[in-house]
Amino acid sequence: MKPSPQLVERFLAQQRSRTFSYRAVGHSRRGAPAGFRADHHRVRLGEGRATFARAVEALRSWRMFDLGWLSTYPPAAPLEPGTTVAVRVRHFGFWSLNACRVVYRIDEEGPVVRFGFAYGTLPDHGERGEERFSVEWHHEDNSVWYDLFAFSRPNLPLARLGYPLTRLLQKRFARDSKRAMALAAAAHWPGSPAPKDPE
Repeated sequence: MKPSPQLVERFLAQQRSRTFSYRAVGHSRRGAPAGFRADHHRVRLGEGRATFARAVEALRSWRMFDLGWLSTYPPAAPLEPGTTVAVRVRHFGFWSLNACRVVYRIDEEGPVVRFGFAYGTLPDHGERGEERFSVEWHHEDNSVWYDLFAFSRPNLPLARLGYPLTRLLQKRFARDSKRAMALAAAAHWPGSPAPKDPE
């Protein structure tokens, strides 16, 4: 049964005082620390300022998690360091709750404009590690990209026992997350006129 909002609220209340389940907090800015598996995925979303703006709004709205079988709670949590969220996952016939906390935010100007954030796992998460979500606007060729980087290793006993299945879920998330961001960046929001890139 899908965890109710009330159950998730209680779960989050227990998590807010807990610390990260790994030591290398913030390490996703520069790669993966020793002993962790790294995953890096990218997809081109389109071109221009309007595409980038739609991609930024999609990140702010956690659209990359709006996948049906997976979602975040609260659904519009602020992308600020210290924000704690629950990731609800339906897998192999049951639901699980996983606790994460925003580690840092990205908001960079320059030849490549970047916006995004990273979150890290808390003890009540099947994995331990960090995941970075960002969108990039490259002025050189006007291209817009969604970039997903993570480092992880199993945390809970069930995750260690079922590690091959965990890897399948991680790959599924990367694929579905890229698709969700591509749709969000390419299409206009419902009820509003489709924006046009000025470039």
